[in-house]
Amino acid sequence: MKLYTCQSADGNFFPAVSFTDSLYSLDQFGINVPDMQALIDQFADIRPLLVPNDSLKPLDTGAIRLCAPIPYPRQDIICLGINYTAHAEEADRFDSDAFGGERPKAIYFSKRACPMTGDGDPIPSYPGLVTRLDYECELGVVIGKDAFQISPEQAADYIFGYTIINDVSARNLQTAHKQWYFGKSLDGFTPCGPCIVTADDIPFPPALNIRCTVNGELRQDSNTAYLINSIASVIAELSQGMTLRAGTIIATGTPAGVGMGLEPPQFLKTGDTVVCEIEGIGTLTNVVD
Repeated sequence: MKLYTCQSADGNFFPAVSFTDSLYSLDQFGINVPDMQALIDQFADIRPLLVPNDSLKPLDTGAIRLCAPIPYPRQDIICLGINYTAHAEEADRFDSDAFGGERPKAIYFSKRACPMTGDGDPIPSYPGLVTRLDYECELGVVIGKDAFQISPEQAADYIFGYTIINDVSARNLQTAHKQWYFGKSLDGFTPCGPCIVTADDIPFPPALNIRCTVNGELRQDSNTAYLINSIASVIAELSQGMTLRAGTIIATGTPAGVGMGLEPPQFLKTGDTVVCEIEGIGTLTNVVD
């Protein structure tokens, strides 16, 4: 099933579910939760109630706004850097000082996202601050229950579901500061959505086609089976020394084809439309403001 966060005309957020195409409010199932985070926290009890039936009435999508699935995460997003081989090669070509070298271990960094940008929301371009604006289509993993010191074999049991993340990056800030937090954490730099697909709908480990287009031109085209550091190994490694709380989002890295990797590089500009797509989840579309 697919789970969405909606915003009503009065500004309130509420979760909704889709089994096929239509969206349904959770109160029709006798479920009263205020937001996606609460839904994740209580999902073990809620899941048996989410069964389609003939009495359901679809939401009027014209009267609501679809938001990022978790608009205000409890924590920063945990991100994987250089986690596809072909992307590692293109990043090294662009700036070997910033992205080159041996990588015997996974590269982790965090990304501030408060709030996260939803499907259809603009990506700010920050004229005067950002000169090399880039896109990165990534599979996002949402943790379903607190994970601490678990094994790779246990990791799948701790996954709530999957979403799409565009790890928007200001390359000039990323390389100038010799670390990635500032250049990836500007307001509006974490588009996410359009939904969370629950883990029971996607075989583990996910082997999903992942694509990104800019103004209709195919830029990224790969599969999540090609991750260098697997989802199971990442969750297990992180959990050895930190509790991955329910609702934690892990962005698993981007494949080749980002703007800085093209020859010559092609960075985003105002008016560009970026569409990130992952098989079984949907599309995440944003226009550069």
